Amino acid sequence: MCKELLNAKRVYLFLVLVLSTVCPGLWFFEALVAGHYLNMITSAQQSIARQRDALAIFLQTPLAELALSCAQAWDDIETLEKTLRKGLVALPYCNFLSALNLEGIQISADVSARGDDRQYVGSDRSHRPYMKSVLPLTDFVLSESYIGERSKRPSITAVQIVRRNENPIGFISAHFDLHDLPLTAPLYEESHDWRQMKGDPLIRSALFYQQHVESVLDQHLDTFISVIEELVLDHGIFHCDIYFSSNRATVWSQADPYRYRILTIDELIDPDVCLTFPKSPYPETAIIQTTQVRRILESFRDLRFADENIYLRIGSLNIYNGMVGLTFSCDGSHSIFADEFLQKGLSFWIGCAAAGTSTVPCVK
Repeated sequence: MCKELLNAKRVYLFLVLVLSTVCPGLWFFEALVAGHYLNMITSAQQSIARQRDALAIFLQTPLAELALSCAQAWDDIETLEKTLRKGLVALPYCNFLSALNLEGIQISADVSARGDDRQYVGSDRSHRPYMKSVLPLTDFVLSESYIGERSKRPSITAVQIVRRNENPIGFISAHFDLHDLPLTAPLYEESHDWRQMKGDPLIRSALFYQQHVESVLDQHLDTFISVIEELVLDHGIFHCDIYFSSNRATVWSQADPYRYRILTIDELIDPDVCLTFPKSPYPETAIIQTTQVRRILESFRDLRFADENIYLRIGSLNIYNGMVGLTFSCDGSHSIFADEFLQKGLSFWIGCAAAGTSTVPCVK
């Protein structure tokens, strides 16, 4: 694996050297992003950080050079806007460029390849998300993503300070719509860490004023467990969300993974439902083992009756990422790795409820 990764990096560096001489602008950013992701991405936040790092590296030099040119034309708006137009050449994917004074007041049109838009000249942009991080003065800032004022779509802006004789005189801002950027990062790996999410405070506050009411599904859980186990092990169901109180389940099949099926109580307690899904061998790439499927479902059943106030309302499992989902009557939710879920055992969850702490299932 290490040798393959090293070879991939060598090939990538060779391509950078060769292709950067052919199309240094447009191609460079795509190559930079691709090379940035040769290492495994292990979380959404890490993926965001690396994508932002690649974009910042791509933008800093051309914006710094453009700022030097703008400094010479700063006192003449017509010349300044002409300079911004020239700067667009070095900034592929840029939606528009604009200039602002030190107070955040826009002094130029929004300059783009489509033409100039003057409707915001003289407007105060200091309150915009991309200016909040640059004031007080910072040489270069790449904003967090935000919803564009005009496009109403996710956007990002780079702001570069403009200096004359080392004294700041204003800013230039380069605006990008995220859908225009060649975001080529691979999908990050989902974490297997146990995550706990708080629910609706109103539901939690009324927790001990409600009691578990037996549903129709509760009355047929043994049959239900056998049906779901059969669907998962032999009929290609790889993800299911089980709504115990409303007597239904939503399932995803390997035969049609982009569309879900809703199984009502009539299907959930009828073994004939297995005839409606094609036979499919249990995938070798599944993280949840075949022997664990029934144990997870039986644990759902036991948690359903763990306590008259604190009980399981929704349970889910995904055999590919190995995760189990739990939502309790207090509206607290958990995403936990199947191995960890089974290791803790029923006593862990019931013990918290019985002791009156309820901090684990309900996430106070």
